[in-house]
Amino acid sequence: MRFFSDPTNIQHHAERVASVLPPLQVAAERVAKTVAQGVHGRRHVGQGETFWQFRPYFEGDSSTRIDWRQSAKSRHVFVRETEWEAAQSVWLWYDGSPSMDYASSSALPKKGERAALLALALASLLVRGGERFGQLGDGRLPMSGRAAFDRFAQSIVHEDAAFLSLPKPELLLRHGQVVLFGDFFSPLSEINEAIMSIATQGVGGSLVQIVDPAEETLPYSGRVVFTGMEKEGETTIGRVESVRSSFIQKQKDHCQAVADIAHKAGWHYQYHRTDNSPERALLSVFVGLATG
Repeated sequence: MRFFSDPTNIQHHAERVASVLPPLQVAAERVAKTVAQGVHGRRHVGQGETFWQFRPYFEGDSSTRIDWRQSAKSRHVFVRETEWEAAQSVWLWYDGSPSMDYASSSALPKKGERAALLALALASLLVRGGERFGQLGDGRLPMSGRAAFDRFAQSIVHEDAAFLSLPKPELLLRHGQVVLFGDFFSPLSEINEAIMSIATQGVGGSLVQIVDPAEETLPYSGRVVFTGMEKEGETTIGRVESVRSSFIQKQKDHCQAVADIAHKAGWHYQYHRTDNSPERALLSVFVGLATG
């Protein structure tokens, strides 16, 4: 949590953050609209009434599911599948800790800005799909409709809820889904504990690891002083070129380990650089929810 010694600073800080909110929402809506043009809803097999597709009969299928009219048109037996029509609960979370307040270039968004943009854009898509969603960690049940989007958008100004590098453990509705946006540079043991505390409740999920290009390539040279953004202190490297290859390998190993944790939990994993298209990242996450 961030504290302010001067109460007047609270208002000034809130006004500054809120002043960024409208254009962020506009950008999120634009990204969501672009993605929505290529996605026709989140379809699931289930006990609905809307026809989805025919598929071949498999051993173990109930004979009551066979569509005899369609089967009579060919030499194969087909089962009629309907679309799952019940709205699913989705919890959204993004990392708002100091490490996300980083961009290696003024031409790039900060990692936290990209995380917030993707989370808001996904919320917009969920509204369009009639899904229930909410913010992980705010203690409130997911809800649907524009009011849910407005509530989530306004939560961005609350620094205390977004300060954590990883979500806190909490009880969630079984069969729901969670989408996490962050850099996930925390210790692997802590990441594993946070993910498994959710996955073991029967909750599916997607993890989007957001990194700045410089965090992947270490493009610096000569003597550089690196300052930790979360009070880790300073480290001076006399010749960055000498450690670049080992740094890149350690970075790859860490990200692969994060992916392995997500996959072990049965979750989708996505690696996203801030110099890449947010639309592409959002599409991947949205499709992951549809197939999860």
